Formats: sequence, C-alpha cells, structure tokens
Amino acid sequence: MKKIACLGWGSLVWDPRGLPVRRPWFNDGPLLPIEFARHSEGERITLVIVPDKPDVAYVRSLWALMSIDDLEKAKKELAEREGKIGVENIGYWSKDNNSGHRYVEIMEEWAIQKNLEAVIWTALPPKFDKPDGKVPTVEDILSFLKRKDLPYEKRKFAEEYIRKAPLQIDTVYRRKIDNEFNWPSLASY
Repeated sequence: MKKIACLGWGSLVWDPRGLPVRRPWFNDGPLLPIEFARHSEGERITLVIVPDKPDVAYVRSLWALMSIDDLEKAKKELAEREGKIGVENIGYWSKDNNSGHRYVEIMEEWAIQKNLEAVIWTALPPKFDKPDGKVPTVEDILSFLKRKDLPYEKRKFAEEYIRKAPLQIDTVYRRKIDNEFNWPSLASY
C-alpha cells in the first residue's frame, strides 16, 4: 500500500469530517511558517502557510496517514474536505512529481525521512480584505476579532477555531490573540 501523509495545522486535526485519514495525528510533521493569516468562510481567521515574512515563526505541523493509496484521489478528498476548494489549492509531493509549492523541498526531505511515498497539504494563500496573498498584521486580526458588527454566532465560530488549534501551533499572532482575549485552549492535540 502506498503511504500518503496529509499535513494539518488547523481544523483538519480536530475535525477531519469525511477525510479518509487514519488516527492518530502525529506531532512530528515538517517545520513550516504557519500563521493565522487567512480570512475564511464563516468569518474565521484560519491558519495557512505564510511565505517570505520574516516575523512568521516556523512551527511543527501535524500529520496523519491517509487510508487511501491513490495520490489523485487523496488530493480530491482533501480539496472536498476543505470546502470544495479546487485541487490546484492542494500542495503535494510524491517520488514522481510535485506541485511546485514554495516549501516542497521541506516536504520532500521530511517525507523521505518518514519513508513516505507522498504528502498532501492545503496550500491556500494568506488573505485579508479580499485579495489572496495579502498577509494581515496582528493588529488587523485583533481589530477584526473585536468588531462590534460581527454577529455572535460568527464570533463564537471564529473563537472556536483559534482555541481548538493544536497546542504546538504556537505562533506570534496566537500569543497576541491569547493575551488580548484570554481564550484558554480547547485543543485536544
């Protein structure tokens, strides 16, 4: 059986839904520059890989083995789980090919060490105030979370995402959000 890993750092870990991953999630994934830098559906601020920003710390991602062994199917399953995003937003590395993602060399080195044939991950860019690629400042994020016009249910949804983020995803923005709102972690990982 082909060993395919799926990387996670946000809701995939605590809520894989129908994604065909085996449990548990392992906490020794590759180090990646991850931050709360994407304004996503439901008025959430979600975790994404943030390239080329010096103040974004590299954190240890998590990973799980897929219960399927077909790379194309694994990419489609992850795209479906992530809100029916296009498969072009799924990064991947395999022994035969890769997505050309900015950090694919990191994924390759890590995968070879783990004796994996392939790795997939969500490769959505940062986004704030509409344009993909715009990296919000921590002040942008704090202001967004303090908005008075953010409906209660959406505020709770945004808070839940941040509080359930895996403990090892210890980012600069997360620490500042914790200091500002005093939201204790709800993470089980």
